[in-house]
Amino acid sequence: MDLVALATEAYVYGYPLVRDLSVVEGFMHTGFGPLPPTPFNHFAHADRPADPDVPFTPVGDDTVRSVAPLDLSGGPVLLRLPAVAEAAGTEGADGGGNAYWVFQFVDAWTNNFAYIGRRAAVARDGDWLVVPPGWAGSVPGGVRGVIDAPTSVVSAIGRTTCADGDDPERGRVLREQLEQPAVTYVEPGMHRTGLPAPDPDVPEALRFFEQLRVWMADFPPSAPDQAYQDRFQPLGLLEEGPSPYTRADPALRRALTEGLTLGRAWVEEAGRADAAREGWVMEPHLFDYNLDHYGVGTIDSPEWRIADREASYRTRAVAARGRLWGVHGYEAVYAHALGDARGERLNGAHSYQLRFGGRPPVDAGWSLAVYDMAGQRIGRTLTGRGSVYGQDGSLTVRIGRERPDGPDADPAAKAPVVNRLSAPDGDFRLVLRLCAPGAGILDGTYAIPAVERTR
Repeated sequence: MDLVALATEAYVYGYPLVRDLSVVEGFMHTGFGPLPPTPFNHFAHADRPADPDVPFTPVGDDTVRSVAPLDLSGGPVLLRLPAVAEAAGTEGADGGGNAYWVFQFVDAWTNNFAYIGRRAAVARDGDWLVVPPGWAGSVPGGVRGVIDAPTSVVSAIGRTTCADGDDPERGRVLREQLEQPAVTYVEPGMHRTGLPAPDPDVPEALRFFEQLRVWMADFPPSAPDQAYQDRFQPLGLLEEGPSPYTRADPALRRALTEGLTLGRAWVEEAGRADAAREGWVMEPHLFDYNLDHYGVGTIDSPEWRIADREASYRTRAVAARGRLWGVHGYEAVYAHALGDARGERLNGAHSYQLRFGGRPPVDAGWSLAVYDMAGQRIGRTLTGRGSVYGQDGSLTVRIGRERPDGPDADPAAKAPVVNRLSAPDGDFRLVLRLCAPGAGILDGTYAIPAVERTR
C-alpha cells in the first residue's frame, strides 16, 4: 500500500474540516477584522465589510456579516431572527444595491445546508429551532421552522449588502435590524466552551492529522463519506483514545509528512490556477459538493450536485482554501476579471470601458468594484441603485486612474457617462457581484461584456 498517496488523499479530503474548525476556534478566541471574539451560541456583528485577510472573506465580498458559532452538543438552540423585509425593500430586478440579505448555515465540513433570506423566500423573522444530528425532542410552540444540523457545531452567518454609499440611511436601518438575532438554549444541558483538543504531545509536523483524527471522530460526516474515509485506517486516522502520533512509527511519520506536503501543494496549486485565469471567470457551481444535506432554503436537484463523490472532495478543498463559507451559486455569484479583451492584464497605466446591454439578470442587486492584487478595494463600489443608464437601457462603465480625454459621453447610449471606477497604479482585478442570479448567469448563456482597453 502506498501510504504517501493515501496520506495525500486524506489531506485533501480532511482539509475542509480542519480549515473550518480552525477558523471557528480562531473566531472564538481572537475574532476577525471587524468581528470581535465571540463564544459559542452568541452573535458577533460587523459595522463594515470584513478586511481581505479575514479567512472567510473572498476578494469582492462587500457584504456585512453577523456570525454565530453554534454548539448543539447539549441540545438544540433557538435562533431568533429579526424582520428585515421592510428595510431590504422589494426592488428585485431593478438592481437595488441593498436588496440582498441572507442567513446561511454551514456545517463543520463546510457544507451549506440551509438558507433563510430573500432569495429563498423563507419566512424572514421569528424563532427557528436549530437541532443536532439525531435529535427527536418536541418542538416548542411558536417556532417558525426547524433547521436540522448535520454536525453538532455549525456556523450561522448573516450577511447583507450595506456597503452601498448611495443610500447610507437605508443601509444603516438594515444593519441595525440584522444586529438583533439572538440565540437561546431550549433544553438544560452542558454545552462546551471550546472544541475537542488534539493531543499536545503530537509533533507539530503531524498536528494536521491529529486535528483531523480528533475532529472526524467528534463531527462525523454523512454515511457515504464515513464509508469512504474507512480507507484511511492504515494512517491511524480512525483510532480512538490516545493519539497514535505521539510516537508514530518512522515509516508512518514519513508518509504522513510527505502526504501533507503533497496534499497542501495540490490544494494551493488548484486554487492559484483557478484565480489566474484571464477574462471573466464565474463559478456558480463551486459549492455543489454538498451531496447529502438539504435543509430549509436549499435546492435539492441534480444540477446543484457534483455527480462524482470523490471529485466533490477535491472541489470542497479548493473552495475551503479560497472561498470558505461562500454560498451556492443560486444564492450569489462573484465574477472576476484579471484581463482585458486583448488577453492582457488589467493595469492602472491604461484606461478601460465596459458596456452592458442592460441590467445584469439578477433578482436581488449587483455591484461592480475594482480591487488591487492584495484584495483591497479601490475607490467606490458601483451598484445598480447608484448607476446611470442610457436611453436605450445600456450601462457604460469607465475605469482608470484619471478622467478620460474627449467628450464625456457614450454615443451608443446617448447619455452622459457618470459610471466611473478608480484604478490603482499597478495590476488590478474587477469583481462583479450578482445576488440571486437569474437563469442566464447560472446556465452560462449570459455573457458579461469584455473589458475594452481605451488607451
